[in-house]
Amino acid sequence: MSLIFLPNLKKTPKRVAIPDDEIRLKGDLRRTVILVHGLTGTPNEMRYLAFTLNKRGYSVICPRLADHGQSLHILKHTQWQQLYASLRGVFVEALETGDKVFVAGLSMSALFVLLLAEEFGDRLAGGICFAPTLFFDGWNVPWYNRLLPLASYTPLKYSVYFKEDPPYGIKNEKMRGMVHRYYSKARLEDTEGISKFGYAFFPVSLFHQLHKLARKVIPLLGRIKTPMLLIHPEEDDTASVRNSELIYGSIASAVKKLVVLKDSYHVITADQEREKVASETLEFLEAI
Repeated sequence: MSLIFLPNLKKTPKRVAIPDDEIRLKGDLRRTVILVHGLTGTPNEMRYLAFTLNKRGYSVICPRLADHGQSLHILKHTQWQQLYASLRGVFVEALETGDKVFVAGLSMSALFVLLLAEEFGDRLAGGICFAPTLFFDGWNVPWYNRLLPLASYTPLKYSVYFKEDPPYGIKNEKMRGMVHRYYSKARLEDTEGISKFGYAFFPVSLFHQLHKLARKVIPLLGRIKTPMLLIHPEEDDTASVRNSELIYGSIASAVKKLVVLKDSYHVITADQEREKVASETLEFLEAI
């Protein structure tokens, strides 16, 4: 990641109609799995897993979190409570069908899974945390990341961005090349390509929101009893496996499992070991 500074726009950008790229697949079982992309990500991150689960009879919903797909100048003002509320609404809607409902989240969204588990208890049948991110402490996170909390409490948080650099959370060279062709040419105001690749820039304001969310979640971990699966890559470039180890050691779930991957980076649902991610997910779901 490289740090860049860009002044705020003089005019507030308008909201636009965004592509309907949410994934909704109906299955034969009375079981629904909600798969949630990461912060600045896209439902496309969950596509392989969604279709794999659906082939086994699960209904699958891959929603788009609040303000994702809009201009980055809109997204950067979004608070974590708004993101959580957008997922919570989908979860409550799924509960109303009478299905047994599971939720899996990638990165920041894994923390939303933990919030749902604490709030709804056994109404959440099971939770899955893919590379949960409480701390940005992966091997590709720059040293000055430690200084960003200082900027987060000033107006600068809306003017400072990370520019995504390789490996983009992806170890697979072919897939990483596809992302690089888009990210290397992307501009701050671009919205085309977001539905497929996500955002090429990460505002410091959203880093601040993740920091606030982590501070909310950590004290709640000991109250979580929901069955929980954690899958984390040993070589995570964004958030080290320490994140999953802390969660695993803190939650009170009688049923819990931590799987450490050996050949993936952060976006494990789309990377080299996505088949293992899918098989571990299915094994967990079918045991509940």
